[in-house]
Amino acid sequence: MARDTRRRRIEPTFDAPQGRRGGGDLTLGDGDRVVPSRQQRKPGKASARGPAKGKTARSRTTRRKRGRGGSGRGFFGFLRGAVYWMLVLALWGGIAGAGLVAYYGAKMPAATTWQIPDRPPNVRIVSADGALIANRGMTGGEAVGLHEMSPHIPQAVIAIEDRRFYSHFGVDPIGLARAMAENVMAGRLTQGGSTLTQQLAKNLFLKPDRTIERKVQEVLLALWLEQKHSKDQILEMYLNRVYFGSGAYGVEAASRRYFNKSAKEVTLSEAALLAGLLKAPSRLSPARDPQAAETRAQVVLATMRDQGMIGDSEMTTAMSQPATRAAAYWTGSEHYVADRIMEELPGLIGDSGADIIVEATVDLALQKEAEKTIRQSIDEKGGKLAVSQGVLVSIDTTGAVRAMVGGYDYANSQFDRASEARRQPGSAFKPFVFMAALEQGRTPDSVRNDAPIKIGKWTPENYKGKYYGPVTLSEALARSLNSVAAQLAVEVGPKAVVEVAQRMGIESDLNANASIALGTSEVTPLELTAAYLPFATGGLRPEVHFVSRVRTTSGKVLYEQGKPRMTRVASPEIIGMMNSMMQGTIDFGSAKAAAIGRPAAGKTGTTQQSRDAWFVGYTADLVTGVWFGNDTSKATKATGSSLPVPAWRAFMEQAEKGRPVKRLPGSWSPGRPAVGMVETRPAGRPVPTAAVGGGSQGAAQSARPVPPAAIPAPGGDDRTASVRRPVPPADVGGAPQKRQGSILDIILGN
Repeated sequence: MARDTRRRRIEPTFDAPQGRRGGGDLTLGDGDRVVPSRQQRKPGKASARGPAKGKTARSRTTRRKRGRGGSGRGFFGFLRGAVYWMLVLALWGGIAGAGLVAYYGAKMPAATTWQIPDRPPNVRIVSADGALIANRGMTGGEAVGLHEMSPHIPQAVIAIEDRRFYSHFGVDPIGLARAMAENVMAGRLTQGGSTLTQQLAKNLFLKPDRTIERKVQEVLLALWLEQKHSKDQILEMYLNRVYFGSGAYGVEAASRRYFNKSAKEVTLSEAALLAGLLKAPSRLSPARDPQAAETRAQVVLATMRDQGMIGDSEMTTAMSQPATRAAAYWTGSEHYVADRIMEELPGLIGDSGADIIVEATVDLALQKEAEKTIRQSIDEKGGKLAVSQGVLVSIDTTGAVRAMVGGYDYANSQFDRASEARRQPGSAFKPFVFMAALEQGRTPDSVRNDAPIKIGKWTPENYKGKYYGPVTLSEALARSLNSVAAQLAVEVGPKAVVEVAQRMGIESDLNANASIALGTSEVTPLELTAAYLPFATGGLRPEVHFVSRVRTTSGKVLYEQGKPRMTRVASPEIIGMMNSMMQGTIDFGSAKAAAIGRPAAGKTGTTQQSRDAWFVGYTADLVTGVWFGNDTSKATKATGSSLPVPAWRAFMEQAEKGRPVKRLPGSWSPGRPAVGMVETRPAGRPVPTAAVGGGSQGAAQSARPVPPAAIPAPGGDDRTASVRRPVPPADVGGAPQKRQGSILDIILGN
């Protein structure tokens, strides 16, 4: 049997005869190579490496073909390649990330200089009895310790914002990966990967820019915060600084803003609502969209249940709470007081870098009563009388403001009409005219003829053109007779009237002309009310104030009002006469409806076309001024008697409840000449022999003037709408001039 030469291994030789090599040079062909070319690797051929069995060679060739084209080995090869390249990319990504961190970290200040910035100071304003009036400052609420606030608040925030808060190191890779996965599945950005620590770092140190630099710095600062502070400290700082919408920063401000209660008293459902706001504070605010806020709160409750923080029954109870709409702004007239105090604080204590407590003079019960009075008056009569706004100011005899309502509704208008709006006082200004006349020698028993008069081109007229003939000054003031007031203004001189008004407390500029007798110069309700204080104190003018003390939360006193500072501005004799005259306004004059069963006095006022309706009245305890009108100075149908007087009475009956009955100060009684006063006629301008500012505060009873029976009952109005233009020049009734008769003689033709 012939041998199969194909199986025999042929070894190359280099020492064979030259002829057998087929050439003169040493050459190698393809068959002589150790690794044959692919063209030579054919089934049945011998391998260049040596003899091999045909079956084995064919199996190797088959495996190689399967490796190149088979599906099983190709998939795993792809997988190995993918893993390999992912590792490569991760490595290079890590290197690039480290480079970015190093680059942006180098741009930050040295870590040794980092420190937590001070929280913007909060101003806590409390009433005279310690009740909260308002929080003011950039945060709108004071800081609350984690142990003080409702435990539902931190639980709800952690559940919805950072469930791994107590286990991560400031950055949560697991939470970040989960957020990325959910965003990819949703096809949009639905979750963020920032931890509470990162959010705090952003709020404390960084601007809300969406840049890589800001994100890198946020991570570095979060790591630093975790190293420097405990988890509870970080959570407390976060909850006291984060924005909850509607101008509220921190849980205390938000709780006061939305629920009108402290964060210490927040319920589970309320805590869930607060936590839900953090996703979109402005959009989800219950002041804007209560239903959206409630829907988000239910998501928070479900998340808390899933994490085992609450049970099913607790979740069901909390979810049953209906959505409520928070007010669009802070409500309550006490915020007018808070705004005024914030304006005065820099002048009292300068800048304060810490939380402070301001003890206001306002009695919160009286403040609520004043607000109720104004709102009810407008609700009941405003439509009929075309009145939309009202003001009430009440000040005690030490100068402390006990209540101040600056408008019908603070939520709709924060403009303080009590201290900022200047309006004509009308006849409510007449007491200063009559007081100037008394200081020049007249008495309440002095007689003037109430008749039509003309001063230059100006013809002041009484309401409805009604005149009473010869009347005493007491009667003229009680009935608010314009003719007599104008006569007195000319007699004493407008400058004397201005001097008296400013001495009593009017601070606005006043025009020194004859029409000042009818209150044509504008004043604020606050200053007009304050100018009546010397009538209630016996001639002493106290310093009007809203703040009794300012202290830090640690108890350090920064400011204290101390003992009231009183300045004598009128003699007790003059004050006694004025009180006697103005008691007549309530006893039988234009303010008869203001009687409250105790000694009281005051003056009504109504301006042209009833644009302003006033009543300023007082007892020995309180001076209260009431104004009604419209912001646009639109004409109304109200008078001082029709709307302000009933409102004053309603408030004062509550304010005086439980107080002992006191007489008004003063020592004059009708039918008796004033001590040291002599009225000279014809006209000169006698100066009272009793020096202004002399004497002591009188306590004797002021008797009530009794109207003569011959004079008909008053018409109950004091409208000064008869002021005609042109207004007389400022020198009308100016410097005193020697003349032969009084104005009464001139009018009567004597």
